Amino acid sequence: MNVRPLMSALALSLMLAACGGKDDHADDHGSEAGHGEEEAVRGEHGGRLLEQDGYRVELAIAESGTPPTYQAWLYRDGKPLPATAGSVEVRVVRLGNVRENHVLQPQPDGSLLAKSVVGEPHSFDVEVLAKVEGKSLRWAYDSYEGRTTIGAKIAEDSGIRVAPVRAGTIADEHEVQGLLTPVEGRVANVAARFPGPIRRLAVNVGDRVQAGQTLATVESNLSLTTYSVTSPISGVVLARNASVGSVAGEGATLFEVADLSSLWVDLHIFGSDAQHIVPGVPVTVTRLSDGATAQTTLERVLPGTATASQSTVARATLKNADGLWRPGSAVKARITVEQQPTAMVVPLASLQTFRDWDVVFVRVGDIYEIRPVELGKRDAQQVEVLSGLKAGDQVVVEQSYLVKADIEKSGASHDH
Repeated sequence: MNVRPLMSALALSLMLAACGGKDDHADDHGSEAGHGEEEAVRGEHGGRLLEQDGYRVELAIAESGTPPTYQAWLYRDGKPLPATAGSVEVRVVRLGNVRENHVLQPQPDGSLLAKSVVGEPHSFDVEVLAKVEGKSLRWAYDSYEGRTTIGAKIAEDSGIRVAPVRAGTIADEHEVQGLLTPVEGRVANVAARFPGPIRRLAVNVGDRVQAGQTLATVESNLSLTTYSVTSPISGVVLARNASVGSVAGEGATLFEVADLSSLWVDLHIFGSDAQHIVPGVPVTVTRLSDGATAQTTLERVLPGTATASQSTVARATLKNADGLWRPGSAVKARITVEQQPTAMVVPLASLQTFRDWDVVFVRVGDIYEIRPVELGKRDAQQVEVLSGLKAGDQVVVEQSYLVKADIEKSGASHDH
């Protein structure tokens, strides 16, 4: 069980509850309502009714089958007026002081409609300026959705971390399995030069030895004198096939010594993936026992096919200075075939869903708000952002689900 995220979620919930949370917000989308104001009065078209001095403007965001745009209807003393009886302009200020103006034009159906699109999220402070039959009217209100406030200390204690959106690279990667083997030519089978009884053994399996070091002493049957059996290379004793008093036969292997300072990684590639993998590309090898990783480069793709698995074998060499990479061990590896530069990337941990969107959370001060994003290519760590953000936006990159949970706690919905 991953204890820390559960504890963080609980801590965040308790701290927000202690601070009063966000449950007192209401807006005309129904999500994070406008600072305790009553639910907006709705008109016959489902829009917000704005009233002043006997005049009404019903304002909605039309998005049925079209990109969302502001639409309005005019009334005097509760009776509809023609669209030509007035004008409407909607000014909005988004989080981060981003300003937009939407000017509505008369339509044949009697409404006024803006040509400009109201991008998601529909979360902003709103100012409505209207002139109806010569009467100047103004209303101001907030309309928030997908937004919450989390104090800096609470965010820090909960592990919420942000980072600026930046350029990066998306890797075309292949995940494969492999096996560690000793490098050919770095394994020595050590035998006795002359047959005879073994009088002394100097090393055990696992011992490190140097080239020329004595491994055993044998008494020659020919001369009845003893001689030393030495290691021809420096390395580790992998096997010992001898015991004191037994007879060393002519040519029989007594010890197997291997230089394990480097190992081969034989990676098994299946099907059409083999056509895309060529020598010289980066490889990240992961040790299954503890998750440790090492970087190397693919050296060659072997010409044959592994009989048992019917796979193509690609080989890399792995440095093994600490001796913790062991021959015979299974590993997994990520072969990076290509790296494509992109203008904006975010970590996969940033992504959440809100309604039917992929979103990230942008922070401005202590305020966090959703940003629907269009996504492109992705790899094991990050994803390309095609639209919805701009370079430098501060995006939640750790514990984003806690921010989502706090937004949803307010009973967020989206309605026009």
